Amino acid sequence: MIVAETRAQLRAALGGTPSTPDGIRGAGTLVATLGALHRGHAALFELAASRPGLRVASIFVNPTQFGPGEDFARYPRQLAADLDLCRAHGIDVVFAPAVKQMYPEGDDRVTVDPGPLGGILEGAHRPGHFRGVLTVVAKLFGLVAPRAAIFGEKDYQQLALVSAMVDSLCLPIDVVAAETVRDGDGLALSSRNRYLTPPERESSLVLHQALEAGRAAGGKGAAAVLAAAERTLQTRPGVRVDYLSLLAPDLSQLRSSGPARLLVAASIGSTRLIDNVAVSVQEPLSTPGAGGD
Repeated sequence: MIVAETRAQLRAALGGTPSTPDGIRGAGTLVATLGALHRGHAALFELAASRPGLRVASIFVNPTQFGPGEDFARYPRQLAADLDLCRAHGIDVVFAPAVKQMYPEGDDRVTVDPGPLGGILEGAHRPGHFRGVLTVVAKLFGLVAPRAAIFGEKDYQQLALVSAMVDSLCLPIDVVAAETVRDGDGLALSSRNRYLTPPERESSLVLHQALEAGRAAGGKGAAAVLAAAERTLQTRPGVRVDYLSLLAPDLSQLRSSGPARLLVAASIGSTRLIDNVAVSVQEPLSTPGAGGD
């Protein structure tokens, strides 16, 4: 495994590695991360390892996606352990740049505008977050030139926005969605879970419980989905909910029955967590004999 810390080292790593048995040379698949890697990232790396071409992981705590008062300074940084996990799960090249490598002139003169989709849900609570996310992802796409990029469904809005950026800007990259990886009790794996105290972690389980309660109510219609999830969230009064939303899979307004996404964000103590699940919404049939004459 090659570790590149500069753009020049990355170019050398991508250009100087022999082709794979199928004749493909250069980057095949990119997994972009903030580091503090865990089993969820390992699943992304394993998915990348099943694809042709070089497997590249980036480890970069991107300052432009953190707002004032957020956890940029305390975000966990554990490069040695992260490299061990990358090595163990089939990554060929790790790009671990310093901020100066990604932003040589400070704040970028040109950034990626996430559009209206970047202003809802996480975007409404973290202004500027997705501008920072899409800008750094676009930079990584330019530096690595992957044929595919893997993003986890836990950060569902990020996945939707990266897919929209690739489509809108006609980038020749296949965005691959990977299912959320969870602990046995249902908590979605996140680098921020380590901030939780034992009582806070116990309280955090209500997020997945609420999503599952909403999913189970899908056959009763959209209002029932939200009501079931809200009732469950209210069983933990210390959980401060930022949003609970039921939207279409592309995060537009849900206008009819069918596939949907139920998304939640909440703070437990000083830790903010997000989660989501797919829901099949079916509008209930009218009660026979009700209405009319």
